[in-house]
Amino acid sequence: MNKVILVLSDALRYDTAVAKMGYLGHLVEYKKASLYKIIGELPSMSRPMYETIHTGIPSSENGIVANSIVRLSNQPNIFRSIREAGKVTAAAAYYWYSELYNRAPYDAIDDREVDDEKLNIQHGRFYTQDEYPDIELFNTAAHLVRKYSPDYLLLHPMGMDYHGETFGSDTKEYRNHAIYQDSKLAPLLMEWRERGYTIFVTGDHGINADGGHGGTTPEQREVPFYVIQPSFKGRGDTGQVISHLQIAPTVLNLLDVPIPSTMKREPLPLD
Repeated sequence: MNKVILVLSDALRYDTAVAKMGYLGHLVEYKKASLYKIIGELPSMSRPMYETIHTGIPSSENGIVANSIVRLSNQPNIFRSIREAGKVTAAAAYYWYSELYNRAPYDAIDDREVDDEKLNIQHGRFYTQDEYPDIELFNTAAHLVRKYSPDYLLLHPMGMDYHGETFGSDTKEYRNHAIYQDSKLAPLLMEWRERGYTIFVTGDHGINADGGHGGTTPEQREVPFYVIQPSFKGRGDTGQVISHLQIAPTVLNLLDVPIPSTMKREPLPLD
């Protein structure tokens, strides 16, 4: 039975990932993983991209067009589709995900940890501070995998975004944090692959030298999309450009969950 983990590293630029994430680069080099480039949807902002990625619908159609819009998603999405198919969902993520798919507005006490099969994110662990340590979130995600073996897990660290917005992308702080994330994820990726998970590693948007994002330039839009399959067989650096809009149907296709008609892009063909 297929299972999926999506590692959505907030503000992870394509060029920074390729240059600094050595373990992922190793898997690509030995064709144990596949690498694609995503030219991200717009606006290159967080909440709109969370919704776009999880619904496969552009922001102008899903209605989440700015970070300031606080409401539940009203579109078919990954979490809802998987729950309705009788499978198990989980997330270790920023609280905006709770507001999009569980309850809005977020209650920092009641909604911080949830285990409720009626919710779209059934096993959720949420944080509110942008500087929340990535390693704590990684460990939380690993715990969710070991305890609940979810069919779909979202792991959403904010460290790249925090260091990029604080110091700018052209700094040792931002670049070195990519190395840090890669080194801390590496043993978890090994464990999850051995547990039968297909793992995707990507970003919602990039970031520029001023520490900004939201615009249309390549540094704000281009993010990586790594695919690590249980077979440990990949295509290496494919040189192909794909779309954020393909992520949702690809996840559902892998899980053998019906793809809603609103998700119009074709799933990514995986070897």
